[in-house]
Amino acid sequence: MNSLIASTGIGMTSARTRERLVQKLVDQGIRNPVVLEQIRNVPRHLFVDEALATRAYENTALPIGLGQTISQPFIVARMTEALFEDAEPRKVLEIGTGCGYQTAVLAPLVKFLYSVERIKALQDRAKQVLSSLNLRNIYFRHGDGFRGWAGHAPYDAIICAAAPAEVPMALSKQLSVGGRLIIPIGPEGRQELIRITRRVDARGEEFVTQRLGLVAFVPLVQGVR
Repeated sequence: MNSLIASTGIGMTSARTRERLVQKLVDQGIRNPVVLEQIRNVPRHLFVDEALATRAYENTALPIGLGQTISQPFIVARMTEALFEDAEPRKVLEIGTGCGYQTAVLAPLVKFLYSVERIKALQDRAKQVLSSLNLRNIYFRHGDGFRGWAGHAPYDAIICAAAPAEVPMALSKQLSVGGRLIIPIGPEGRQELIRITRRVDARGEEFVTQRLGLVAFVPLVQGVR
C-alpha cells in the first residue's frame, strides 16, 4: 500500500463529501443513527491506496490488493445495522479483517471485538491503520475464518465479510444463546446476506434464519497465507 494520506485538510474528506455518502445510505434504507454516525466519522480514505483516495467516499467497493476489496459502505452499514437490530452485542467476532474498514466502524460500538484474517500482509496493514485511530478494544488473529476463534467463544454476534457456500459449523457453535451471525452465503453472483440467531428452549436448540437481501462478496477461503 502507498503511504497513507492525512485524515484532514483535503477536499475529499470534507464534511460535505461524507454527508453526501450518508444521505445515499439513508436513501437506500439505512435508519440506525449510530451506524450512520460511524459511516460519517470513520476516515475511509485511510483504508485504501492513495491512488484511489479520491473515490473513498463513493458508495462502492474498491480493490485493496491481494485479490481483496474494501466493502461498499452500504453493505458495511447494512450488516452493522442488522447486528444491532433489537440487540446490543458486547463481544463480537469478525471474520475477515480485510483492510480494517468494517472493523473501524464496528469497534466503537462494542466492548470487545475479535477479528480473524487469513492473509497476514493484509492484517498487518489493517492493524497499522486501526492503531493510528486509537481503537484499543480490537484483538487480532491470523487464522482460518472457517474455524472462527474458539478460544474467546461464545460471542454475542459474529459478522463475516466473505461468502462461503454454506454456513461453517464452527461459527454457529461459537454463538452464545441469543447470539446472531450475519453472513453472506452462496456462490459468486448468487449470494444472499442472512442473519442466523441461535435459540434454545425446552424443545431444544434451533437456528433461526432471516434473509436480508442479495449481495456480492469475495469467497470465504479456507487456510492462511
